[in-house]
Amino acid sequence: MVDRLFSEPALAVLYDAFCPWEERGDFSFYLPMVMSAEAVLDVGCGTGALLHGARQAGHTGRLCGLDPAEAMLDQARRRSDIEWILGDLASADWDHEFDLVVMTGHAFQVLVEDDQLRTSLAAVRSVMTEDGRFAFETRNPPYRAWEGWTPENAVEVECADGLVVRMAHEVETPFDGRTLSFTATFSSPLWDRSEVSRSTLRWLDAESLSLFLSDAGLAIEQQFGDWDSQPLADTSPEIITIARWG
Repeated sequence: MVDRLFSEPALAVLYDAFCPWEERGDFSFYLPMVMSAEAVLDVGCGTGALLHGARQAGHTGRLCGLDPAEAMLDQARRRSDIEWILGDLASADWDHEFDLVVMTGHAFQVLVEDDQLRTSLAAVRSVMTEDGRFAFETRNPPYRAWEGWTPENAVEVECADGLVVRMAHEVETPFDGRTLSFTATFSSPLWDRSEVSRSTLRWLDAESLSLFLSDAGLAIEQQFGDWDSQPLADTSPEIITIARWG
């Protein structure tokens, strides 16, 4: 899980500006689950915004963020009352300690290879309590979200210090039925050069996802197609899954 956008120091500081809480349906969806769990592991926690929000909302239990990008964790560590761990699921060695494991921001799609998926899902099961839950989302392939990842759809933000930065996506390796690679180019009138971040994502359909979960000893408890809890359909943009021990 190291091939992620915003993982470089110059970009990590921009993440929350480009992905603000109020525009994220995933945070609104997952926060009630986090608040009702005593011990939470946020895998691919990034800048830690979800756990920051939970603590600010009054969560008094254990909150732990895991991320392979030091630059992201540097941002997350603005709060010291949360555990921040550098690493990924392959290095996780907790023993059934969390009653909720969550992956937000489509971090699940960074698990590209079959072996990565199997190892990571096995690790999720090993860190969950027997009555715990694993909540995450992956983009639904038939929705073809990548068709909107074009320079024409670039977005621009103004940071707290007044810096204006533009982010433009472009598909680099088209969807082959399994993966897709793309670039995100960040530019600003105040920068000498642009920053380019490359990422490859895995796109699992609902049936394939179910098989991977089952092989890892996990069972689907609920699935939704969007953040308003609509049922999963072929045309849904998301495959939002809540899984338990199977």
